[in-house]
Amino acid sequence: MSNPQMTKHNEEANSTQAATKTSRSGSELLVEALLKEGTELLFGYPGGAVLPLYDTFYDGKIKHILARHEQGAVHAAEGYARVSGKPGVVVVTSGPGATNVITGIADAFSDSLPLVVFTGQVATPGIGKDAFQEADLLSMTTPITKHNFQVKHPDEIPEVVHQAFHIANTGRKGPVVIDFPKDVGILQSDVDVCDELDLPGYRLADAPNPQDVQTVLEWLKSAKKPVILAGAGVRHSESGPLLTTFAERHQIPVVTTLHGLGTIPYSNPLFLGMGGMHGSYASNMALSDCDLLINFGSRFDDRLASNPDKFAENAKVVHVDIDPSEINKIIKTDLGVVADCKLMLEALLTETNTYDQHKDWVDYCVNNQKSHPFAYTDEEADVFIKPQQAIEYIGKITNGEALVTTDVGQHQMWAAQFYPFKHDNQLVTSGGLGTMGFGIPSAIGAKLAQPDKTVVCFVGDGGFQMTNQEMAILNEYGLDIKIVLINNGTLGMVKQWQDKFFKQRFSHSVFNGQPDFQQLSEAYGVKAFLVDDPKTLEADLEAAFAHKGPALIEVRISPKEPVLPMVPSGKANNEMEGVL
Repeated sequence: MSNPQMTKHNEEANSTQAATKTSRSGSELLVEALLKEGTELLFGYPGGAVLPLYDTFYDGKIKHILARHEQGAVHAAEGYARVSGKPGVVVVTSGPGATNVITGIADAFSDSLPLVVFTGQVATPGIGKDAFQEADLLSMTTPITKHNFQVKHPDEIPEVVHQAFHIANTGRKGPVVIDFPKDVGILQSDVDVCDELDLPGYRLADAPNPQDVQTVLEWLKSAKKPVILAGAGVRHSESGPLLTTFAERHQIPVVTTLHGLGTIPYSNPLFLGMGGMHGSYASNMALSDCDLLINFGSRFDDRLASNPDKFAENAKVVHVDIDPSEINKIIKTDLGVVADCKLMLEALLTETNTYDQHKDWVDYCVNNQKSHPFAYTDEEADVFIKPQQAIEYIGKITNGEALVTTDVGQHQMWAAQFYPFKHDNQLVTSGGLGTMGFGIPSAIGAKLAQPDKTVVCFVGDGGFQMTNQEMAILNEYGLDIKIVLINNGTLGMVKQWQDKFFKQRFSHSVFNGQPDFQQLSEAYGVKAFLVDDPKTLEADLEAAFAHKGPALIEVRISPKEPVLPMVPSGKANNEMEGVL
């Protein structure tokens, strides 16, 4: 028989417990969940669907950076994620606000950058009914995210946010989208923040198989011409120092991808430079001639391996990657190791024996580097600034220590070739998607991630005109960023390809009119410097970098200046043209 007094006591206890639970709106609960994940700041742009959330932001518990365009917000979050190692957080409204971040989401997916993007959505009763500013972000972002969610009730918020941050910043990192209907931000909930994870379909790579480690060491012992290829996976795992130690212990030359720059210091004698389409002669010859290629964290993309059938065709290929889908996707692999690059390098370094019997090979590679370094001609040098020389000198001014962000185009390749990178996560650039407009907002995110670091943004006149409105942020948030505008009056890389492959038919690649960039910069309250005299290049750059505060440094160059050397599309790495 039940005890009436006990039943009454239990009911009173449950009632008291319920009364002590704090009821919060979905927007308040979301802010709590973000704080629990360690979110320090976020980037966004308000609109009708996210007004309840923005009303909560008014309390200032999380620093909010107001971009001037949603594309700027997401690229700034990418720069922040690249430099900080934490997920960049973005909040935008529904419809066009959400669709404006799709390019940045795709860019982050291609380059494995952790983002958590909240897209506003119409209220749940209106979903699927073509309501004002409704867009199906789940369908649109499925191919370009690690995962996406649509929150249907505020009770789901803590668990969804916790899962999203975990997915974004583990394994092969990447963007996660959370579609957030307007009414979910208004409805009340007393659910607690979440610490638990239940992701049965989400498996992370473990440490490497010990047998695979031994196989690599055995092959290295017998190799005559080994090469290390270092990609973004080394940067993401922050294992550059381990890679450098491994290369030095066994005297193995190192080639990097664009995103691998900085994983081994530029000054290290074993570093041959970036490989691929605009890579160094030494790097591309090493990739072609090696008998053992150990790839740490590069996906063998087409800018590195333009002709997969002729890529390292005489070498045993070891591919270490955290993503199993990359193994054998492009290059046939003799040994695929699904593991974090850091764990693999740590395992390899437990072997104390040294296999450094490659002196002749190292001498060959180093001699190639000395004989054919990245260089440039003196053609038009008395009339125009040489961009390569300008970037080299900026490297000296900043002692190779700056956080460097770039837009996309010729200036991006010149920066990769001539800036003396020293550290992991020092270069912030759009690699896989090649997104123009990336440079300025990503510099803002990088500076907010490391305020004490010098930040230099190299940008072309094409990309500059896509997102220069974000310069309005610089003085508002006190961001001392030096924007180096390499101005040739053209879409330089497009024009270079038209010059070589389309019989110099320069179809819509030359700007017939441009704004006065100096006045445009001053309109944003940003000091402008013009560098157009080769005789005073160094003094002009020193004066610009000595300025306290943000600056636009416009460097005018020849519209004919090409990026060299170049491996034409479809050619083998050793079929470079324009080697100086």
